[in-house]
Amino acid sequence: MSNLRTSPLSRRGLLAAGGAVGLGAVLAACGDGDEKSSTSGSGAEKSGPWSFKDDRGQTAKAESVPKNIVAFIGVAAALHDYGVEVKGVFGPTKAADGKADVQAGDIDIDKVEVLGNVWGEFNVEKYAGLAPELLVTAMWEKDALWYVPDQSKDKILKLAPSVALWAAQTTMPKAIQRHEDLAASLGADVKAEKVTDAKAAFEKAAARLRAAAKSQPNIKVMIGSASQDLFYVSLAKTSADTLYFQELGVQFVEPKVNAAGFFEELSWENVDKYDADIIMMDNRSSALQPDALTSKPTWAQLPAVKAGQVIPRTTEPIYSYDKCAPILDALAEAIEKAKKVS
Repeated sequence: MSNLRTSPLSRRGLLAAGGAVGLGAVLAACGDGDEKSSTSGSGAEKSGPWSFKDDRGQTAKAESVPKNIVAFIGVAAALHDYGVEVKGVFGPTKAADGKADVQAGDIDIDKVEVLGNVWGEFNVEKYAGLAPELLVTAMWEKDALWYVPDQSKDKILKLAPSVALWAAQTTMPKAIQRHEDLAASLGADVKAEKVTDAKAAFEKAAARLRAAAKSQPNIKVMIGSASQDLFYVSLAKTSADTLYFQELGVQFVEPKVNAAGFFEELSWENVDKYDADIIMMDNRSSALQPDALTSKPTWAQLPAVKAGQVIPRTTEPIYSYDKCAPILDALAEAIEKAKKVS
């Protein structure tokens, strides 16, 4: 996976390219543990103790089901699809034109408190002012909380229990299930018709992608992300979405990744290093989009570009069945229609 290309950042920074009164009881409830999450198929109980064991192996606890929830925008969007609303968000929420970022999904961004919109930005005072009962975010590396700044992490984590869910080292269906588990623990009805219909659509789309990959076994896909100076080629197995596509039979370019293990950086002079029939391009606001690359002659000469076989990649999927089914369908359609050009 590739993200923000700003200099010297932590590994998470590179990946990102792309105290309140009355919280003492909540603070005391934080910590590790072996308890199971209080989930059920039709939603959590409305009263009594709440707990949820996250992907760090830590158990978040509260005296009742959290209502004042703050979440990374992509996780918030997934919870929204299950009917769980949050009070505040952080991470790419508003695009440069003021409209909702692609990672916001169906959230009305005017109805949530935005605590930070870019990497390294998290307003701790605003967060405390929300009297948070739960913080939720993604995790690309073990124990590293996505878009929670290292310099203020300790202050942030003292204010409410936290939950981290894998976005890497897992597959798309497993990531969706974990988000659904969390939503159920927070009171969502995960057996509602809207949810079951979306799951059926996801399974149908997965079957379509598997069939497309089987019918076009020679089509090779490259996972790309662009900055002004560099082109990044990602390794499929390092992200939940592309690992799943690979499991369904999609053939990917395998770059020689850097020490971080997620992607290889190429100069624009060397952007033709790998042969590809389809290029999936990072659709986040932190990355340059294909229409901004027309001035780069080496890009224009790539066979996949000349053939019009460049498609968006939802680099940070919203892990609900509703949002992931269209991703599978779009890739299946691209492979079904693709011509061998490499």
